[in-house]
Amino acid sequence: MRFLITGAAGFIGSHLAGKLVESGAEVIGVDNLSNGSIHNLNLAGALKHPDFDFIEDDLRSVRCCHRVMEGVDYVLHHAALGSVPRSVEDPQTTNDNNVTGTLNLLEAARRHQVERFVYAASSSAYGNTNVLPKTETMPSAPLSPYAVSKLAGENYCAAYHHTYGMRTISLRYFNVYGPRQSPDSQYAAVIPSFIARLLAGKAPKIFGDGNQTRDFTYVGNVVAANLACCRPRPSEVWGKTFNIGCGHQITINRLALRLRGIVGADVEPQYVKARPGDVSHSVADIARAQRCLGYAPEVRLSEGLRLTVASFAGGA
Repeated sequence: MRFLITGAAGFIGSHLAGKLVESGAEVIGVDNLSNGSIHNLNLAGALKHPDFDFIEDDLRSVRCCHRVMEGVDYVLHHAALGSVPRSVEDPQTTNDNNVTGTLNLLEAARRHQVERFVYAASSSAYGNTNVLPKTETMPSAPLSPYAVSKLAGENYCAAYHHTYGMRTISLRYFNVYGPRQSPDSQYAAVIPSFIARLLAGKAPKIFGDGNQTRDFTYVGNVVAANLACCRPRPSEVWGKTFNIGCGHQITINRLALRLRGIVGADVEPQYVKARPGDVSHSVADIARAQRCLGYAPEVRLSEGLRLTVASFAGGA
């Protein structure tokens, strides 16, 4: 099998690359390094592996998409410009990367007749709903340009299946976290940000009152979901969307308390103004993924947080 991982030098992409080369697959990784880092691929053990080829390029280029698609069987599309706050500040660039880049890649995949196209979607597509947990049959209500851009990619994947018969599948991730997730950006996700600050003896910064809830999903569970999509599947999964989470929610206040206990830091949180576009409550219904993909989140939050803190404390 020959895999293409877009966003390969990123947090999730590097975990996928490491797992696939370890399993004996041939892998092409592409990344424009705007968010990702070659260091991630080194840590994953992929960069120097004989079955891994890395290409620094940009999916906004049609030429790039056709170049990296040569001989590919499976596409795992994880390249994106993330972050709700960044999309609020600069919606045009978010759209160019997440929508145009995805469409370019889908068209190249169609023309090269790839076997399968797996798209990293986002639970932000749901927006604020009064009903929890969130199921795939709910109407979407994105609150931010980022959420709109990720939902557009989902819709393009469904359209390419229905129009051209491509075997596409979209995985709606719920707040993925784990080793190698950057805490350095002003747009950093909450868990790496909390851990980095606590390890430095600083107060974790909470936006809003901290009562908002999330379904945090360890990166190893996401890798397993991607690999499940590349096994033989019944035809009814193509063109569909699946929630990838753990099916449990926790408040940000409770998360901060847990991480303080794991790190051993006696530091009270700092509360700041809530951010526009943020969702209030989120938890996944994972029944469809369990039934159709055989998905089962093996790493739960308590273990995942310990693994993540250990990786940050050890410099990995």
